[in-house]
Amino acid sequence: MKATSRPLPIWLKWLCRIFGAILILGSLYLIVLVVIALVETFHVFLGPQGHSVPDSQWPSIFGGLVGKLVGQTLLLLLGIWLWRRAGEKVASGDEASSIQTLQPPIAAPVATAFFIQSKNKRWSFCNILQIAPEAKKLWQFNAKGSGFVLGGEQRVPHSMPLPSKFVAKTWSSLWQPKLNVAWLPPENVFLRAIELPASNAEETFAMVELQLEKISPLPVTQIVWTFQALPHAGAENLQTIIVVIVARNLVEEFLGKLERDGFLADRLEVPMLDQLDVLSTTEDGAWIFPQIIGNQNAALIAWRSGGALRNLSFVALPPAGDRAVELKNQIAHILWSGELEGWLTAAPKWHLIADPVNAAEWENLLRTGLNEPVQIIAPPSTIELAARTAKRAAAGTKTNLLPPEFSERYRQQFHDRLWLHGLGYAGLLYAIALVIYFCAVGVLTYKTGNVEAQVSGLANTYTNALQLTAEYKVLSERQQLKYAALDCWKIVADQLPQTVTLQSFNFGDGEKLSLSGTAPADQVDTLFNFNDAMKKIQLNGQPMFDQNKGETVSPKLIGGTEQWRFTVELAHPEAQPQ
Repeated sequence: MKATSRPLPIWLKWLCRIFGAILILGSLYLIVLVVIALVETFHVFLGPQGHSVPDSQWPSIFGGLVGKLVGQTLLLLLGIWLWRRAGEKVASGDEASSIQTLQPPIAAPVATAFFIQSKNKRWSFCNILQIAPEAKKLWQFNAKGSGFVLGGEQRVPHSMPLPSKFVAKTWSSLWQPKLNVAWLPPENVFLRAIELPASNAEETFAMVELQLEKISPLPVTQIVWTFQALPHAGAENLQTIIVVIVARNLVEEFLGKLERDGFLADRLEVPMLDQLDVLSTTEDGAWIFPQIIGNQNAALIAWRSGGALRNLSFVALPPAGDRAVELKNQIAHILWSGELEGWLTAAPKWHLIADPVNAAEWENLLRTGLNEPVQIIAPPSTIELAARTAKRAAAGTKTNLLPPEFSERYRQQFHDRLWLHGLGYAGLLYAIALVIYFCAVGVLTYKTGNVEAQVSGLANTYTNALQLTAEYKVLSERQQLKYAALDCWKIVADQLPQTVTLQSFNFGDGEKLSLSGTAPADQVDTLFNFNDAMKKIQLNGQPMFDQNKGETVSPKLIGGTEQWRFTVELAHPEAQPQ
């Protein structure tokens, strides 16, 4: 038996909640940042700036971003798991611990801890599975209001598995919970009705447990059992208890078959409890429910007396012989037992709950064997029984026969499967991102190769073009300088005063004009005016010389004659007209 998980302490639950919330919020924020960075990096990679980064660096850049994205996704899943783990109410663990206080510690009968009222869960779907002799029948009910409506019906051969899209639990089951309920075969179930003093659920459980040795057809260490309490109209201080007993090995074998079909049951129910709903009436008598038990015609008889259910018993028809006599003998034994135990005080009225086919056969046998009238009542259909079971199971009733260790194992398998699927999806996204990245790298590498081939083919032409451009520039500058020197000579000739003698005219570096000469000693002001006039000269509406550059006139008196010299520089030598 698998040990049930223990509930977390309060302080650890709060620690898991806080740490989980931090991981969820932080991971979501960082995932958004990484996605934005990844998109921007792709834009750079696909744009013209991507050629400035070496190709060998792009894998590490994209790999680092994708690795961060996967890491943050895993942290997000961890945060969600911590948050859900803190909010879990480990019902199976609580139930097991409560049962151990009332049952022997070794080889104890397994019972659902039905005296613990768990919080009702809001179910979105409920699947009811019946393993019929001819095929497996599956009904899916959808939640609508406070009940369920039939959403689909499947009939699956025994050789085929159940459709996983109906019974399997996936990520959607987290926000649309799905309840899987299986009907135990009636031939494996024992029903007993006992009367106990009216009490609360805990005391009722203890009283039923004390009665197990007496009413169980199997050793109590080898059974799985539960009970359902019914009101007792005859006395307010009494209650009628329907005890459901099933051999544990049959339950485990049945669950093994369900697991092989992919059906992990949340509850094991007995449809006969829903058939007994017709006994809500206060009419006394014997209520006969025909059914097939182990390929044999049989019937469940519910005996009501004094406004309460007194006894539940089974009768079976022999395959051959005088079936009416055999049925009469079996019913006679039950009547004698009822008279001895005191719950049968008058001749019962006979009610047959059967469909037309079974009603014809059983009514004839009952009339022949008992020689009494039989009232025939139409039974609820199988779909109606499934709907009742769905409503009862979804309401959190206490008649679940699924052992707690199976419930815990199925829950753990579901969570483990979600984690594995989450990691698988994260790995798949990572692989898709890598494929997209390498495809993009391949396409861009191909384009880059084409561009490089075109550049290589144009290299000689480009070099020749650069050479011709340089030669043209040299010739153009030479042409410009030639006309610039002529313009400077004409300007000097026009601006030179008559009293001033020009001895040197030097035009160097294509932009610097140097002038020198002599002048009478009394013509110093004329030299300064000549220098200023040269700097203010305009040609075609633009200054010829730069007023902030060059050397001003510097006269020097030698032997009664002023020796002068100054320089000016062209303002825009490359822009001078030719």
